[in-house]
Amino acid sequence: MNKVYMYCKDSCPFCTRAEILLKDYGFQITKIQIDQNPEEKTRMIEKTNLYTVPQIFINDIHIGGYDDLKSLSDSGKLFSLLHDNDS
Repeated sequence: MNKVYMYCKDSCPFCTRAEILLKDYGFQITKIQIDQNPEEKTRMIEKTNLYTVPQIFINDIHIGGYDDLKSLSDSGKLFSLLHDNDS
């Protein structure tokens, strides 16, 4: 199964949209709350060089934020990316 995780904040509407979109594809998401854990915020910035949320990773590949995720979904590429490593 694919590993999907997302750096997010509770008060972020784009994080909520990203979570809904990923769940629509049937995947469990590990949410990393940077507003509750400053160390995770630092880790996110080190990994992405970005300060905004959400920051989404699928199988340790940085997808980007919500707009990037939505673009992948609209183009049909998200489905194939999410299912590339299915057994």
